Amino acid sequence: MKLFRKLILAFALFVILSILIIFGLEAYIQKETSNLIYSEITEIPRAKTGIILGASVYSDGKLSPILKDRVETAYKLYELNKIENFLVSGDHKSDDYNEVNAIENYLLKKGVPPEDIILDHSGFDTYDSMFRARAVFDIKDAIVITQKFHLPRSLYIAKNLDADYKGLEAPPMAYTSSETIKRREQLANFKAVWEIFTNQQPATMENRPE
Repeated sequence: MKLFRKLILAFALFVILSILIIFGLEAYIQKETSNLIYSEITEIPRAKTGIILGASVYSDGKLSPILKDRVETAYKLYELNKIENFLVSGDHKSDDYNEVNAIENYLLKKGVPPEDIILDHSGFDTYDSMFRARAVFDIKDAIVITQKFHLPRSLYIAKNLDADYKGLEAPPMAYTSSETIKRREQLANFKAVWEIFTNQQPATMENRPE
């Protein structure tokens, strides 16, 4: 019985410690990037490029609600002359799944000239997108556009890759999977720290012309 109690106590301590580490890392990353994040589009300084980070698209090429909000926010920046062009970075893992062209088509339909849209078909995750924006596309001055839950990690990665980027929050919306997204983002913080610590290289450094 004493052994069982010790096991229960050890497990409880492990759970408590894990929770403290998860929330502690989240708070640290938020603190490190808080001065880089803007919620009001009128307040953010101008930059040359708006970086749109990919998210899910449907089989018919339509943008998911999360991705549509990112693209609409980026387009508003463009309309207000806060940015001059876009870097669209997303997952194009197969012929049947292409976040990048879906975003491009959306922007083209809104009247954005093709020459103002730079395409990164190998932004397989946030780290790859941030790394390749600086190393492959030589983007020095940019605004990263994504949701509030995603911006701290995105900018933390960029900051540690010596990329001087700022971030604009897409308007807060109640997504159906908000809680799942939040938990996943908390765990992704550990992945980001590990990738930075180990100087991880993206899956590819090629500029795919697709």
